[in-house]
Amino acid sequence: MAQKDQLDRETFSCSICLDLPKDPVTIPCGHSYCMSCIKTHWDGEDQRKTYSCPQCRQAFTPRPVLKKSTMLAALVEQLKKTGLQSAPADHCYAGPEDVACDVCTGRKLKAFKSCLTCPASYCENHLQPHLKSTKLKKHKLVEPSEKLQENICSRHDEVMKMFCRTDQQSICSLCSVDEFKGHDTVPAAAERTERQRELEVSRLNIQQRIQHREKDVKLLQQEVEAVSLSADKAVEDSEKIFTQLIRLLQKRSSDVKQQIRSQQETEVSRVKELQEKLQQEITELKRKDAELKQLSHTEDHNQFLHNYPSVSRLSEPTDSSSINICPLRYFEDVTAAVSELRDKLKDILRDEWTNISLAEKEPEPKTRAEFLQYSREITLDPNTAHTYLLLSEGNRKAERMRQQQSYSSHTDRFTFWCQVLSRESLTGRCYWEVDWSGGGGADVAVTYKNISRAGRESGFGLNDTSWSLVCDTDSYNVYFNSIKTPVSGPGSSRVGVYLDHSAGILSFYSVSGTMTLLHRVQTTFTQPLYAGLCVGATAELCKLK
Repeated sequence: MAQKDQLDRETFSCSICLDLPKDPVTIPCGHSYCMSCIKTHWDGEDQRKTYSCPQCRQAFTPRPVLKKSTMLAALVEQLKKTGLQSAPADHCYAGPEDVACDVCTGRKLKAFKSCLTCPASYCENHLQPHLKSTKLKKHKLVEPSEKLQENICSRHDEVMKMFCRTDQQSICSLCSVDEFKGHDTVPAAAERTERQRELEVSRLNIQQRIQHREKDVKLLQQEVEAVSLSADKAVEDSEKIFTQLIRLLQKRSSDVKQQIRSQQETEVSRVKELQEKLQQEITELKRKDAELKQLSHTEDHNQFLHNYPSVSRLSEPTDSSSINICPLRYFEDVTAAVSELRDKLKDILRDEWTNISLAEKEPEPKTRAEFLQYSREITLDPNTAHTYLLLSEGNRKAERMRQQQSYSSHTDRFTFWCQVLSRESLTGRCYWEVDWSGGGGADVAVTYKNISRAGRESGFGLNDTSWSLVCDTDSYNVYFNSIKTPVSGPGSSRVGVYLDHSAGILSFYSVSGTMTLLHRVQTTFTQPLYAGLCVGATAELCKLK
């Protein structure tokens, strides 16, 4: 009967949707389809103006008019009444990634449930006995699974319903009286219940931790917002204060300018007044000189003697003792005073700026554990390594060799000193350690990336772009811009470097049983820094995490 149903289904099904036709139509070639199916098929062929049968490929022009096949529709309805059901849709059949029904023959349907007791997987139809039979209702049904065989004991071919606590594995009931005899065994369900309780406790613990962490995250977010608000206010207030200072300086500058111009006008007026008096005196003297000249030519002695007393009388000369010409020196005292004010302001700004910077700095770590909180994983950049350096240990170790290494040509490579830079740039607060050994010591350095790569000036500490601690077996020296600063401290083959980029702090430490500060640099860093090594024998960036 099942074969007959299958035959009827294949005979009458629409070959497009593979189901019994709905509103069946028969096209000119004799094949029948659902009206909606063939319409959709032909709609896709509208551009070609040629319409074909999906089965026999016979073409029709123009597009045939579709009319419902009354007789076929009646036959389909009759078949439905006699028990013929529509074929399952394609999505009901099991695909490669689905669990298939173990009972279905031919094309298998998807499993609806898996039975751990049987063990087998069933589609919805074949599952019905498990839902209706009193005995089968006791079986354990789970979501479809392909791992049912894992529940079968490979030795006894029985469902594993027991759990051995001694060996922490699932076993069957025969195992419990055989090779696992004397072990602590319990029903799997009981063990599951116990583990379920532990699981719930673990989940509760995790959820509590999540709540605590979410609370911490919220607090940190609040701190971020508070820091941002405080920073915004500080910036706003600072801008106002500096604006006031600038305005005050501009006002003082204007006042000084006005005073200078006023004094200039007074002095120029005084000088011009004196100048006019002197000019008048010159004119009077010239006139008097002309009269005397004329008198000197008088031949009549009596006339000469009579006129001489009145002609020879001179007016009082103008006082010129205030004339003291010193070009460009009239207002030197003002310039000196303004210069002195500038120097005082520079000193105040420098001193106060140091106080402002110190107020923003976090305290420097004291113990090695505190330093390690800022440890950075640093590696060496092969593109910067001198050709006589061999890099190893994941590009953390540099060893000086007697033969050149086959590195490719690169503009970043050092060509004079056996030096190498880190791949990573360093900003913020960072800490790393260097182990060195062998003759020749090692230079532990930090540098800007734009350091020269050739010539003597490319050496760490021999320029103004790098700071270097030169380590030897019995001494330490710090170099910056070719200036050598001897430093003292316990000898050690390990050196720690602490950098607080924003605070402008660079510190070198001798690391042994304890950490000893060797030298601290206080400056202003204007670019990201890179760690550097100049190697006498070997030097390695230590793994700290």
